[in-house]
Amino acid sequence: MISAFIHHPSIPGKTKRRTLLRALSLFALLPFCLFTFLLTSCVDEEEYADDSKGNFEALWHIMDEHYCFFSEKNIEWDAIYNKYKVRVDEGMSEIQLFEVLCNMLGELRDGHVNLYTSFDYGRNWSWHEDYPSNFSDTLQRRYLGTDYKIATGCRYRILDDNIGYIYCGSFSGTMGEGNLDDIMSYLIACNGLILDIRDNSGGLVTSAEQLAARFTNKEIPVGYMQHKTGKGHNDFSSMEEQTLKPSKGMRWQKRVMLLTNRQVFSAANEFVKYMKQCPLVTVVGDHTGGGAGLPFSSSLPNGWNVRFSACPMYDVNKQSTENGIDPDVKVDLRQEDLLKGEDTIIETARRLLRQE
Repeated sequence: MISAFIHHPSIPGKTKRRTLLRALSLFALLPFCLFTFLLTSCVDEEEYADDSKGNFEALWHIMDEHYCFFSEKNIEWDAIYNKYKVRVDEGMSEIQLFEVLCNMLGELRDGHVNLYTSFDYGRNWSWHEDYPSNFSDTLQRRYLGTDYKIATGCRYRILDDNIGYIYCGSFSGTMGEGNLDDIMSYLIACNGLILDIRDNSGGLVTSAEQLAARFTNKEIPVGYMQHKTGKGHNDFSSMEEQTLKPSKGMRWQKRVMLLTNRQVFSAANEFVKYMKQCPLVTVVGDHTGGGAGLPFSSSLPNGWNVRFSACPMYDVNKQSTENGIDPDVKVDLRQEDLLKGEDTIIETARRLLRQE
């Protein structure tokens, strides 16, 4: 993680805003984007007072100069400035200011846009809260049982029809290559594999890439990305191709059903993007939650931190995946199956594997 120029909240008066402050580890594999952002953003800019109006101005300008999805989302940021500026006055409390700033950021409809304070965490989770969960911890425990194995953050076992099942609920930790070899070796005799990443809201894209590399035997293109080159809303570099290289360890050679829901977000969304290009992989379940902007963070004069999407990501067709990725087979968790103790999405994946 890179950090610099963090304003200490005890320093009174006006503070010279310097952005970028931090590049989050979520997409740590993208050094060229970070390097360019540092070159274009780590400069002295306008001074803002450490008061309600100054913090509002600092936040609005940080987003105006560095946020990457204004055009894609058809957001009139100047109009939003006028809408919220009148709601800020010097007599308001910290909590009232936080509410106004969070409401302004909420106009971006972006799960990677957050405001961090000592008393709350501003967020927009509509990417999954507005949709059915399509996942049940109770049902998953039925399929996993009590004799499942755990390695490198994954839970895995062989189901009674000789189908392998892996649940990967997060990419927040690093993946051990030896651990992945052990998982693949244990499941090698299975007729197929169910890889369940439902409710995986992301983490390290390097970990997502490590796991995806187990499902291709050759280097393949998986998408594109851009980075900001200036303060204008449309100041971006040309698209840089992303490729996925095969792992040097044991690789899976049979059919795979990748299970998704709306809470698959950020690095997990990238993982789905990679897996869609791997042979023998079928995505089953619900549309993913998205989150295709490389996140960075900056700070306000009062010490509050804001995270935002700075570099957009695209699929192999150069289409943005910010709003999620469609499954190959759309399936919802049905109430009647839930009452029977069955997971509709897992059972659909098993049926598809048996058919093949």
